[in-house]
Amino acid sequence: MLRYAFLLLAVVLVSAPLRAATPPNIVLIISDDHAWTDYGFMGHPQIKTPHLDRLASNSLTFRRGYVPSSLCCPSLASIITGLYPHQHKVTSNDPPPLSGTNRRSTAGTEAFAAGREVMNRHLEAVPTLPRLLAPLGYQSFQSGKWWQGEFRRGGFTHGMTRGQRHGDEGLDIGRKTMQPIYDFIDKSHSAGEPFFVWYAPLMPHDPHTPPERLLAKYRTQAPSEHVAKYWAMVEWFDETIGSLLAHLDERKLSDNTIVVYLADNGWIQNVDAPRYAPKSKQSQYDGGLRTPIMIRWPGHFAPSMSDELAISIDIAPTLLAAVGERPSPQMQGINLLDAAAVRNRRTIHGECFTHNAVDLNDPAANLRWRWLIDEHWKLIVPDAANEPDAKVELYDLAADPHEEKNLATEDPQRVAVLKEQLDAWWNPAQQP
Repeated sequence: MLRYAFLLLAVVLVSAPLRAATPPNIVLIISDDHAWTDYGFMGHPQIKTPHLDRLASNSLTFRRGYVPSSLCCPSLASIITGLYPHQHKVTSNDPPPLSGTNRRSTAGTEAFAAGREVMNRHLEAVPTLPRLLAPLGYQSFQSGKWWQGEFRRGGFTHGMTRGQRHGDEGLDIGRKTMQPIYDFIDKSHSAGEPFFVWYAPLMPHDPHTPPERLLAKYRTQAPSEHVAKYWAMVEWFDETIGSLLAHLDERKLSDNTIVVYLADNGWIQNVDAPRYAPKSKQSQYDGGLRTPIMIRWPGHFAPSMSDELAISIDIAPTLLAAVGERPSPQMQGINLLDAAAVRNRRTIHGECFTHNAVDLNDPAANLRWRWLIDEHWKLIVPDAANEPDAKVELYDLAADPHEEKNLATEDPQRVAVLKEQLDAWWNPAQQP
């Protein structure tokens, strides 16, 4: 029923849509370390997200959205390029640690800086959304998380990050101020220039330091102080989204602005410690990979909830189609506003890599798992070098959404069929 409702409600954009006389503005909102379950509209019994709930109700909302990799840096690089990590080669958060050191002690060394420079150049070697939008007259603004050097290296015309690992000055956005985004929007609008905003605050990402007014509310509901802080961070992040969308309303820009929302990867809060629990961030499970994906564009399609599959590499081709451009030949995602393309898809793929790269120029050397979802079946295949003790996993997500019962030994024929599909997508043993 949901599939047919989606077909009736969504507007089908042809493969080469006509360019609009007035290009739409674009605001891309990226949550940071946020579980797919932790929204009011996704059914969380305690967390309050009224602004995200309203955005979801006014959007084409894919409740079964995913990112290809459950780690911040490669996930963000895939969002801005529309490419899988093995394509853009930014597979890990950091370069290889120096021999005999751990990953944290390497930070700040010349070797670390040289490694990050290699990663920055990988991103510069492929198209990014800001670079693809620039010929159409778009001004672009980076704020929040940004790993790949100074903001201009990603193609942004304006931004906050000066070049440090996480985002340096860019990390003030949301937690301390929203004014830089408001100033950019107002200046671009006054100049008659369409704008692209990258809003990727360090929220609800740790450090979990929410306002006391929010934390106090959750202390009596959460199983521990650690969980209460995380829940309060989610609501604090939700408040910033409300402020950003209100600014668009106040400037009468909402009707001609595409708003896209997703999280860069999941997070399950550890009850007993200020860190994530297993089966979330960095893992091969939906707790680290799944996220709702929302697209709001008033007047262009009726809002609806969809349980069809979507993945973050779809965002670039979707936005390019909306402004009358074709995706680059390397992009494997689909236009999520093309109902036929969404209906005909049954499979998505992904890949998870080591936190620190083994080899900055060889994605296969950093691989931990490849995964595939075919309708409601999920196959996970470990890499023998980096996960030598791991087993192949098969889950029925319809019956087991939290991946508790591995069916691989019970259904070897299905495993074989899905493994063949996975290898046809990317087989690191055979393909570059």
